[in-house]
Amino acid sequence: MVVKIYKFKGFLEGMKGILVILDGLGDLPCKQLKGKTPLEAAKTSTMDKLAQMGITGQQHTIGRGITPGSDTAHLALFGYNPYEVYTGRGPYEASGTDLPVKPGDIAFRTNMATIKDGIIVDRRAGRISKGTEEIEKALQNITIEDVETIFKVGIDHRAALVLRGPGLASEVTGNDPKVEGKRPKSIISTSPEAEKTARILKQYIRQASEIMETLKINEKRISEDKLPANYLLVRGAGKAPHVESFQSKYGLTAECVAGGGLYKGVASICGMKINNDHQGTGGIPTDLPSKVRAAIKSLERSQFVFLHVKGTDNLGHDNKPIQKMEFIDEIDIAIEPFLDLIPETLICITGDHSTPCMMRDHSSDPLPILMTGEGVRPDQVTEFGERPTMRGGLGHIDGQQVIPIMLGLIGRVHKFGA
Repeated sequence: MVVKIYKFKGFLEGMKGILVILDGLGDLPCKQLKGKTPLEAAKTSTMDKLAQMGITGQQHTIGRGITPGSDTAHLALFGYNPYEVYTGRGPYEASGTDLPVKPGDIAFRTNMATIKDGIIVDRRAGRISKGTEEIEKALQNITIEDVETIFKVGIDHRAALVLRGPGLASEVTGNDPKVEGKRPKSIISTSPEAEKTARILKQYIRQASEIMETLKINEKRISEDKLPANYLLVRGAGKAPHVESFQSKYGLTAECVAGGGLYKGVASICGMKINNDHQGTGGIPTDLPSKVRAAIKSLERSQFVFLHVKGTDNLGHDNKPIQKMEFIDEIDIAIEPFLDLIPETLICITGDHSTPCMMRDHSSDPLPILMTGEGVRPDQVTEFGERPTMRGGLGHIDGQQVIPIMLGLIGRVHKFGA
């Protein structure tokens, strides 16, 4: 269900909001944790205290029975209809690497990978993390026909690719089979308008592979018995989307504190300012306290802050329930300073999707959610977890309702009717 968001004047004097998204937070009962989920088994005194002070429930990011991607999930949690504004992951990845996309650009999510004898050995080139600037420089600004190519590295093996020129369209398939031991998939146009895009993309990948084979970084990696980054896997083709800015939509100045490029990209395209003044990463290890400090600093100058933490998702994908539980322990300790923000700040904590360890992937399971602050009518839930929040006063809500409910709880939405 899509909820209409009514215009409002802004937060009550001094009242601000922070949305904390713990990526892949939701899980299923795990044998290693005696039938508890990582969140239920974790030591979460801070989150439990916030739950006791506030209202809780279950949140279906895009809708019941729908398994969200991280990109579409974040759009929904920011109050946008992903079915209307989502054009593919590529533009969000590009924007998150500080590569601004322009109207007409076609952007791709890209992995630096390892290939040998035409077979993909590792989709992440041994999770390469150092020396990628040489790759970026070598693959930058290659012109094919009348199309400019722009390549920008992100975190570790991740990168973004933008094609800029006339006559391009986004209806092309990627070459990433998403598993090792196979050949790259054929790049195919799925509409006549995209035939040029497919042709340019295939030529660029071929040229890029030839260049990458000769780079010093790969010579060094091979000498150190590491996998070379000698191939590009692309997916998620998309046009630069038109998205109403968060400030225009809600009348709020907003900032983002995140490590991963995708999340900074979604926030940037939605018009949020990016606060990079922290040591947090898009994975594990990361500096959680520095991200919390950055979020608090952002609250001093902006009315709304989005704080993203990625590690919970990584550990779900890797089927590491004990480590996921321990990481949630660390998050809980790191966010303790948020207790001092109440009552001036409305705090909301949830996830973008569930990533059950046993599944090693996203699922359609709903997420626990809590909201705490001035004007919140507390329920009787005393723990923050998947099962306790089933009894919460919010009930089951859709992701697009999160921001409107936050605003409604502090009385900042206009009356509908007389």
